[in-house]
Amino acid sequence: MGREVVARSGLLARGVLYVLVGVLAIRVAFGEGGKEADREGALQELTEKPFGGFLVWAVGIGLVCMMLWRLSEAVFGAAGPDGRKAGKRLAAVARTVFYAVVAFSVLSFAAGSGSGRSGDEQSRDVTAKVLDLPGGPWWVAAAGAAIAIGGIVIAVQAARRTFRKDLAMYGTPAGVRKAVEFLGVTGGVARGAVFAAAGAFVVYAAVRYDPAEAKGLDDTLRAFAQTPAGPWLLVLVAAGLVLFGLFCWALACWRRV
Repeated sequence: MGREVVARSGLLARGVLYVLVGVLAIRVAFGEGGKEADREGALQELTEKPFGGFLVWAVGIGLVCMMLWRLSEAVFGAAGPDGRKAGKRLAAVARTVFYAVVAFSVLSFAAGSGSGRSGDEQSRDVTAKVLDLPGGPWWVAAAGAAIAIGGIVIAVQAARRTFRKDLAMYGTPAGVRKAVEFLGVTGGVARGAVFAAAGAFVVYAAVRYDPAEAKGLDDTLRAFAQTPAGPWLLVLVAAGLVLFGLFCWALACWRRV
C-alpha cells in the first residue's frame, strides 16, 4: 500500500510540471511568453496561484515520492513478470537519481534557496565545466547521445503503445481506454522529441567545443519555432507535453505499481 501511494503521488506531481511547461510553451509560441518554458518557469507560474507556496511544496514532496517509488523498483523489482531483471533495476536506479535531482531542485525553490538560474543557464554551466575536464568533449558528446537516444526510445515506445502493459484498466469503458491511449501516444512522442532535440544540441556543443550551443528545456522548445514549420511546430510539441501531463494523471489512476 505504501508503494502504491508514493507512486501515484509522484505521477500526479510529474503531471503538474508537464502541464505547466506545456502551457508556458504554448504562450511562447504565440508571443506571450513572460516566463521560461521549463521547470523554473512552471514553479514560478504555480507560486502565482492561490495557495501557490503550498502547491510548490506539494509538487516537491510528490517528486520525492516519485524518487522513492523508483528506488523501491531498483531494490525490490518493478511490477510485471520481468520487473526483477537487471535491465529494469538499472533503469530504476537511473530514474531514482534523476528524480532525486529534480526533487531537490523543486524543494530548494520552495524553500527560497534555489540557484535562481534558468535551466538554460544551468545547462550551459554544466556543459562548460565538463568540457574543461580531460576528454571533456567526449564526455559531453556521450551524454548528449544518451539523452538523444533516450528521447528516440521514448517516442518509439509511445508510438508502439508499450505502456499498455503497465495499465490496469479492466472493466473501464472502451472510450476511456482509447482516450488514455491517445494521451500516451501523443504525449510520449512529444516528450521523446524534446529529449531527442535537447540531446542533439548537447552533442553539437561538444563538436563545436562551445557550451553556449547546449540548450535547456526552454531554449530547446523555442528551437522548434525556428524550424521551417515556424511557431506551429512548437504549438504541436507544447500541446503534446500538456497531453503527457494528463497521461501522467491517468497513470496515477490506472498504472500497475
